[in-house]
Amino acid sequence: MIKQDLVQRVVDVTGLPRQRAEQAVDTIFESLKHALTTGDRIELRGFGVFTVRPRKTGIGRNPRTGAEVSIAPGKAVRFKPGKELHLLD
Repeated sequence: MIKQDLVQRVVDVTGLPRQRAEQAVDTIFESLKHALTTGDRIELRGFGVFTVRPRKTGIGRNPRTGAEVSIAPGKAVRFKPGKELHLLD
C-alpha cells in the first residue's frame, strides 16, 4: 500500500474531494514525522506504538573491501504492534 492508496481509501469512506483527502493524509504524516523528530512517543490504540530509540555505536564491515568501519551512534524508529495486529498471525 502506498500513500495514494490511503488517499483513495479516505475518498471512498468519507466522500471528501480527492484534494481535501490528500491534505488530510499529508497532515497526518507531517504530524507523525514532527512527533518522532522531537522524540515523542506515538500511540495509536488498536494499531501500535512508534518510539524513537538510541542506536548503539558499533563496528561494521565494508562488503567490497572487508575493511572495518565505525558506525556512529544514532536514533532509530521502532514499532511495536498492538494486540489486534498480533491476532492476524
